Amino acid sequence: MGQDGLVTFWPAPHVDVPVHATVTLPGSKSITNRALILAALADGPSTITGALRSRDTDLMIAALRALGTSISGDADTLHVTPAKLGGGTVDCGLAGTVMRFLPPVAALATGDVAFDGDAQARVRPLRTILDALRGLGADIDGDALPFTVHGRGALRGGPVTIDASGSSQFVSGLLLSAARFDQGLTVHHDGKALPSMPHIEMTVEMLRRADVRVQAPEDSRKAQTWVVEPGPIRAVDWDVEPDLSNATPFLAAAAVTGGEVKIPHWPRLTTQPGDVIREILVRMGAEARVFDGILTVRGPERLAGIDIDLHDVGELTPTVAALAALADSPSLLRGIAHLRGHETDRLAALSTEINRLGGKVSETEDGLEIVPTPLHGGAWHSYADHRMATAGAILGLRVPGVEIEDIGTTAKTLPNFVSLWEHMLNDGAAH
Repeated sequence: MGQDGLVTFWPAPHVDVPVHATVTLPGSKSITNRALILAALADGPSTITGALRSRDTDLMIAALRALGTSISGDADTLHVTPAKLGGGTVDCGLAGTVMRFLPPVAALATGDVAFDGDAQARVRPLRTILDALRGLGADIDGDALPFTVHGRGALRGGPVTIDASGSSQFVSGLLLSAARFDQGLTVHHDGKALPSMPHIEMTVEMLRRADVRVQAPEDSRKAQTWVVEPGPIRAVDWDVEPDLSNATPFLAAAAVTGGEVKIPHWPRLTTQPGDVIREILVRMGAEARVFDGILTVRGPERLAGIDIDLHDVGELTPTVAALAALADSPSLLRGIAHLRGHETDRLAALSTEINRLGGKVSETEDGLEIVPTPLHGGAWHSYADHRMATAGAILGLRVPGVEIEDIGTTAKTLPNFVSLWEHMLNDGAAH
């Protein structure tokens, strides 16, 4: 939306030459928001370096401050000093991490914590986490935004069974605060396969770095039960990796234009799901290699379609769908029925928008079938969904006349997307 409330459209840049650029990205939202929660619950002050500053992370910072945590510093270095948590008001915006990670923290506060968010957030499923907290001893009014947690300064904890097949954030949200529950936590997932397992592995790894004792399933494919022992959360100085999911549209630019994009500071080992983009691009015909901490992707002359299960890396779906629409053979994206409950129904949104530009996309029970056809320009609606907006930008590179509604929604995780995108293309023009 423009400042006056009018819908604004951004003409997506179109190029006739291969893109050549180096793009340096800010930190990971997933790691930043987990580090903020762990720092707020820790046994002493800590520093977060390389933190992402975006709408989602600023909402998390504001929420923790509202509960009494001291967070100072600007830009990407934050100093966090824990304090006794009290009541307050939390604006979740559209941030799943805020609305699902903070209710357990609020249960540990003394006082009422009122949660609300954007209009679109009020339809997002939250009952799983709220019912779980009630089962662990919390007093909560409401089953979706707006809701109120009546914090009593402590939470009993103990065993709880949930169905987290709608979002891995339900498990992560409980695990992050669990060491501070009187009895710790045993969370058992009873339902279909969990989506986005790498995000739960990220949570477990970060907890262990803070000396929290966590038992996690050996085989993540059969992941069912996690146990967190009660005890302190050690203060850790966190160094945040770049956000690999935010890298995917830039790497896709190399793939769809037959160009070359380099991303520095690519981690050698990571729990971020975005790392899987390397394998996906290679399977579609591109080259991807990491040397000296720099990932280089070279695009092929012709992009091949792909048949892939994206269950664990659902957030990559908008990028992969855009790649598939520009490939020269059909694609099948599977295992992503849970995306119907994301920021928007991403499966319906992707099929609607690609088809609006002349594409041939059909929804399956658990994904998308994409048959490439020549596309034409037109309006691309973003549904207040940052990854929908960047998917439109990828298509615009090859399809003249794509106009993206509300490109500003990319600020959710990447505040300077437009300038990075335009800089990448200008960088390429200099070659």
